[in-house]
Amino acid sequence: MTILLANDDGVTAKGLALSYGVMKQFGDCIVVAPDNDCSGQSHALTLDRPLRIKEHDNGFFSVNGTPADCVHLSISGLFEQIPERVVSGINNCANLGDDVLYSGTVAAAMEGRMLGKNAIAISSCGREDRHLETTARVLHDIMTRLDTLQLPEGTILNVNVPACDYDELQGMKITRLGHRDPALPPTRLSDPRGHTVWWIGGVGNPRIAEEGTDFHAIGAGYVSITPLQYDKTGHSTLSLLEDWVGVMR
Repeated sequence: MTILLANDDGVTAKGLALSYGVMKQFGDCIVVAPDNDCSGQSHALTLDRPLRIKEHDNGFFSVNGTPADCVHLSISGLFEQIPERVVSGINNCANLGDDVLYSGTVAAAMEGRMLGKNAIAISSCGREDRHLETTARVLHDIMTRLDTLQLPEGTILNVNVPACDYDELQGMKITRLGHRDPALPPTRLSDPRGHTVWWIGGVGNPRIAEEGTDFHAIGAGYVSITPLQYDKTGHSTLSLLEDWVGVMR
Protein backbone atom coordinates (compact mmCIF):
# COMPACT_ATOMS: atom_id res chain seq x y z
CA MET A 1 0.00 0.00 0.00
CA THR A 2 1.18 3.51 -0.82
CA ILE A 3 0.40 6.06 1.87
CA LEU A 4 0.57 9.83 1.51
CA LEU A 5 1.46 11.61 4.74
CA ALA A 6 0.71 15.33 5.09
CA ASN A 7 0.06 17.88 7.83
CA ASP A 8 -0.57 21.57 8.44
CA ASP A 9 2.19 22.24 11.00
CA GLY A 10 4.89 22.15 8.35
CA VAL A 11 7.46 19.75 6.98
CA THR A 12 9.79 20.07 10.00
CA ALA A 13 7.12 19.37 12.64
CA LYS A 14 7.94 16.62 15.12
CA GLY A 15 4.44 15.18 14.81
CA LEU A 16 5.02 14.56 11.12
CA ALA A 17 8.27 12.72 11.79
CA LEU A 18 6.55 10.55 14.41
CA SER A 19 3.73 9.76 11.99
CA TYR A 20 6.25 8.74 9.37
CA GLY A 21 7.89 6.38 11.84
CA VAL A 22 4.54 4.67 12.26
CA MET A 23 3.24 4.74 8.70
CA LYS A 24 6.34 3.32 7.03
CA GLN A 25 5.55 0.10 8.90
CA PHE A 26 2.30 -0.23 6.93
CA GLY A 27 3.38 0.55 3.38
CA ASP A 28 5.39 2.79 1.10
CA CYS A 29 5.06 6.21 2.72
CA ILE A 30 5.45 9.47 0.80
CA VAL A 31 5.62 12.69 2.84
CA VAL A 32 4.43 15.97 1.30
CA ALA A 33 3.83 18.87 3.67
CA PRO A 34 3.74 22.68 3.65
CA ASP A 35 7.07 24.45 3.94
CA ASN A 36 5.77 26.41 6.96
CA ASP A 37 3.01 26.32 9.57
CA CYS A 38 -0.34 26.51 7.75
CA SER A 39 -2.67 25.94 10.71
CA GLY A 40 -6.18 27.29 10.19
CA GLN A 41 -6.02 27.43 6.39
CA SER A 42 -8.84 24.92 6.01
CA HIS A 43 -9.33 23.61 2.46
CA ALA A 44 -7.78 26.52 0.58
CA LEU A 45 -6.02 25.87 -2.72
CA THR A 46 -3.37 28.26 -4.07
CA LEU A 47 -4.60 29.62 -7.40
CA ASP A 48 -2.84 32.99 -7.66
CA ARG A 49 0.75 31.77 -8.08
CA PRO A 50 2.70 28.67 -9.09
CA LEU A 51 3.74 26.17 -6.45
CA ARG A 52 7.30 25.02 -5.82
CA ILE A 53 8.26 21.62 -4.49
CA LYS A 54 11.48 20.88 -2.63
CA GLU A 55 12.88 17.48 -1.70
CA HIS A 56 14.68 17.44 1.65
CA ASP A 57 17.63 15.34 2.80
CA ASN A 58 15.30 13.00 4.72
CA GLY A 59 13.25 12.29 1.59
CA PHE A 60 10.31 14.46 2.63
CA PHE A 61 8.86 16.92 0.12
CA SER A 62 7.68 20.42 0.98
CA VAL A 63 5.33 22.71 -0.95
CA ASN A 64 5.11 26.50 -0.64
CA GLY A 65 1.36 26.20 -0.33
CA THR A 66 -1.47 24.92 1.82
CA PRO A 67 -2.12 21.44 3.24
CA ALA A 68 -4.80 20.89 0.59
CA ASP A 69 -2.30 21.92 -2.10
CA CYS A 70 0.10 19.23 -0.86
CA VAL A 71 -2.47 16.45 -1.17
CA HIS A 72 -4.05 17.78 -4.35
CA LEU A 73 -0.72 17.81 -6.16
CA SER A 74 0.29 14.42 -4.79
CA ILE A 75 -2.82 12.56 -5.91
CA SER A 76 -3.24 14.26 -9.28
CA GLY A 77 0.09 13.87 -11.02
CA LEU A 78 3.06 14.75 -8.82
CA PHE A 79 4.04 11.09 -8.49
CA GLU A 80 3.80 8.21 -10.94
CA GLN A 81 1.86 6.11 -8.44
CA ILE A 82 -1.33 7.49 -6.92
CA PRO A 83 -1.43 6.93 -3.15
CA GLU A 84 -4.13 4.65 -1.76
CA ARG A 85 -4.63 6.45 1.54
CA VAL A 86 -3.96 9.89 3.03
CA VAL A 87 -2.94 10.29 6.66
CA SER A 88 -2.77 13.86 7.97
CA GLY A 89 -0.92 14.70 11.19
CA ILE A 90 0.07 14.25 13.90
CA ASN A 91 -1.30 17.74 14.50
CA ASN A 92 0.05 19.49 17.59
CA CYS A 93 -3.33 20.79 18.78
CA ALA A 94 -6.86 19.42 19.07
CA ASN A 95 -9.32 19.42 16.17
CA LEU A 96 -12.64 19.05 17.95
CA GLY A 97 -16.15 20.20 17.14
CA ASP A 98 -16.26 23.33 15.00
CA ASP A 99 -12.47 23.24 14.67
CA VAL A 100 -12.86 20.92 11.68
CA LEU A 101 -14.23 23.85 9.64
CA TYR A 102 -10.89 25.64 9.87
CA SER A 103 -8.41 22.80 10.27
CA GLY A 104 -5.74 22.33 7.65
CA THR A 105 -5.11 18.88 9.13
CA VAL A 106 -8.68 17.79 8.47
CA ALA A 107 -8.70 19.47 5.05
CA ALA A 108 -5.60 17.56 3.96
CA ALA A 109 -7.29 14.30 4.86
CA MET A 110 -10.52 15.39 3.19
CA GLU A 111 -8.63 16.14 -0.04
CA GLY A 112 -7.83 12.42 -0.15
CA ARG A 113 -11.44 11.40 0.44
CA MET A 114 -11.94 9.65 -2.91
CA LEU A 115 -8.89 7.39 -2.79
CA GLY A 116 -9.22 3.64 -2.43
CA LYS A 117 -8.82 3.62 1.35
CA ASN A 118 -10.37 5.97 3.91
CA ALA A 119 -8.26 8.91 5.03
CA ILE A 120 -7.30 9.77 8.60
CA ALA A 121 -6.73 13.11 10.33
CA ILE A 122 -5.04 12.68 13.70
CA SER A 123 -4.36 15.29 16.38
CA SER A 124 -2.82 15.47 19.83
CA CYS A 125 -4.85 17.56 22.27
CA GLY A 126 -1.69 18.74 24.04
CA ARG A 127 1.50 20.51 23.05
CA GLU A 128 4.13 18.52 24.94
CA ASP A 129 6.40 16.14 23.03
CA ARG A 130 5.41 13.18 25.19
CA HIS A 131 1.81 13.71 24.16
CA LEU A 132 2.84 13.45 20.52
CA GLU A 133 4.45 10.11 21.39
CA THR A 134 1.14 8.95 22.87
CA THR A 135 -0.68 9.94 19.70
CA ALA A 136 1.86 8.08 17.55
CA ARG A 137 1.16 4.90 19.52
CA VAL A 138 -2.58 5.41 19.03
CA LEU A 139 -2.04 5.85 15.28
CA HIS A 140 -0.19 2.54 15.24
CA ASP A 141 -3.06 0.86 17.13
CA ILE A 142 -5.58 2.18 14.61
CA MET A 143 -3.55 1.19 11.58
CA THR A 144 -3.13 -2.41 12.77
CA ARG A 145 -6.89 -2.95 12.50
CA LEU A 146 -8.03 -0.32 10.00
CA ASP A 147 -8.20 -2.61 6.97
CA THR A 148 -10.90 -4.68 8.69
CA LEU A 149 -13.18 -1.62 8.63
CA GLN A 150 -15.48 -1.04 5.66
CA LEU A 151 -16.71 2.54 5.52
CA PRO A 152 -18.67 4.38 2.81
CA GLU A 153 -16.53 6.02 0.14
CA GLY A 154 -15.54 9.54 1.06
CA THR A 155 -15.56 8.98 4.82
CA ILE A 156 -12.57 10.23 6.77
CA LEU A 157 -11.75 9.50 10.40
CA ASN A 158 -11.01 12.50 12.60
CA VAL A 159 -8.97 11.16 15.51
CA ASN A 160 -8.14 13.20 18.62
CA VAL A 161 -5.97 11.89 21.44
CA PRO A 162 -6.00 13.23 25.02
CA ALA A 163 -2.96 15.03 26.40
CA CYS A 164 -1.74 12.25 28.67
CA ASP A 165 0.65 9.34 28.77
CA TYR A 166 -0.34 6.28 26.74
CA ASP A 167 -0.99 4.15 29.84
CA GLU A 168 -3.45 6.75 31.12
CA LEU A 169 -5.79 6.47 28.12
CA GLN A 170 -9.21 5.07 29.01
CA GLY A 171 -9.82 3.53 25.58
CA MET A 172 -11.44 4.66 22.35
CA LYS A 173 -14.90 6.08 21.67
CA ILE A 174 -16.75 6.69 18.42
CA THR A 175 -18.12 10.21 18.67
CA ARG A 176 -20.01 12.98 16.92
CA LEU A 177 -18.78 16.54 16.63
CA GLY A 178 -19.54 18.84 19.54
CA HIS A 179 -19.92 22.60 19.15
CA ARG A 180 -18.18 25.63 20.58
CA ASP A 181 -19.31 29.03 21.76
CA PRO A 182 -18.49 31.88 19.37
CA ALA A 183 -14.81 32.74 19.09
CA LEU A 184 -13.26 35.22 21.50
CA PRO A 185 -13.13 38.84 20.27
CA PRO A 186 -10.14 39.84 18.12
CA THR A 187 -7.35 41.85 19.71
CA ARG A 188 -6.79 45.34 18.30
CA LEU A 189 -3.19 46.57 18.23
CA SER A 190 -1.04 49.17 16.49
CA ASP A 191 1.95 48.23 14.36
CA PRO A 192 5.26 50.16 14.62
CA ARG A 193 4.02 52.64 12.01
CA GLY A 194 0.83 53.40 13.87
CA HIS A 195 -1.51 51.38 11.67
CA THR A 196 -4.28 49.37 13.31
CA VAL A 197 -3.86 45.60 13.10
CA TRP A 198 -5.95 42.72 14.42
CA TRP A 199 -5.18 39.30 15.87
CA ILE A 200 -7.98 36.77 15.43
CA GLY A 201 -9.37 35.75 18.81
CA GLY A 202 -9.06 32.30 20.33
CA VAL A 203 -11.60 29.53 19.90
CA GLY A 204 -14.75 29.52 21.99
CA ASN A 205 -15.30 27.18 24.90
CA PRO A 206 -17.13 23.87 24.31
CA ARG A 207 -20.89 24.51 24.35
CA ILE A 208 -22.39 21.22 23.17
CA ALA A 209 -20.16 18.70 24.89
CA GLU A 210 -22.46 16.07 26.31
CA GLU A 211 -21.79 12.34 26.29
CA GLY A 212 -21.34 11.08 22.74
CA THR A 213 -19.44 14.16 21.54
CA ASP A 214 -15.74 14.41 20.84
CA PHE A 215 -15.33 17.01 23.61
CA HIS A 216 -16.82 14.67 26.20
CA ALA A 217 -14.67 11.73 25.15
CA ILE A 218 -11.45 13.74 25.35
CA GLY A 219 -12.43 15.19 28.71
CA ALA A 220 -12.99 11.66 30.05
CA GLY A 221 -9.60 10.48 28.83
CA TYR A 222 -10.75 8.55 25.74
CA VAL A 223 -9.43 8.72 22.20
CA SER A 224 -12.16 10.30 20.06
CA ILE A 225 -12.81 8.92 16.57
CA THR A 226 -15.37 10.89 14.56
CA PRO A 227 -16.39 9.89 11.03
CA LEU A 228 -16.63 12.91 8.74
CA GLN A 229 -18.05 13.25 5.23
CA TYR A 230 -17.60 15.92 2.60
CA ASP A 231 -21.29 16.06 1.57
CA LYS A 232 -22.56 19.17 3.36
CA THR A 233 -26.05 18.99 1.91
CA GLY A 234 -28.73 19.66 4.55
CA HIS A 235 -30.65 16.50 3.71
CA SER A 236 -33.12 16.96 6.58
CA THR A 237 -34.27 20.29 5.12
CA LEU A 238 -34.67 19.29 1.46
CA SER A 239 -38.39 18.49 1.79
CA LEU A 240 -39.03 21.73 3.70
CA LEU A 241 -37.39 23.76 0.94
CA GLU A 242 -39.28 21.85 -1.75
CA ASP A 243 -42.58 22.73 -0.03
CA TRP A 244 -41.45 26.38 0.30
CA VAL A 245 -40.57 26.64 -3.37
CA GLY A 246 -43.86 24.97 -4.27
CA VAL A 247 -45.81 27.61 -2.40
CA MET A 248 -43.92 30.36 -4.26
CA ARG A 249 -44.90 29.05 -7.68
